[in-house]
Amino acid sequence: MIDPKDSLIDFPCDFPIKVFGVAQQDFAQAVAEAVQLHAPDFNAANIEMRASSGAKYLSLTCTVHVTSREQLDNIYRALSGHPMVKMVL
Repeated sequence: MIDPKDSLIDFPCDFPIKVFGVAQQDFAQAVAEAVQLHAPDFNAANIEMRASSGAKYLSLTCTVHVTSREQLDNIYRALSGHPMVKMVL
């Protein structure tokens, strides 16, 4: 576990997470549900969406209010392991 004083992030904070995947129906909803498992107060209406130039891929920016490194790590793990997600930044 990382000591809070060694973290570059001051918790709690609003943290933007970029999620990329193939543009398909329910992609944004699936991402929102994965985030809400670990951040129940996350509002899916605040997701910013951007399609790739060929509209094959979709980039979502989810700004999540996180209270700890552990919570942030759990969100990243949930998103990275989701079958619809190609990459998480």
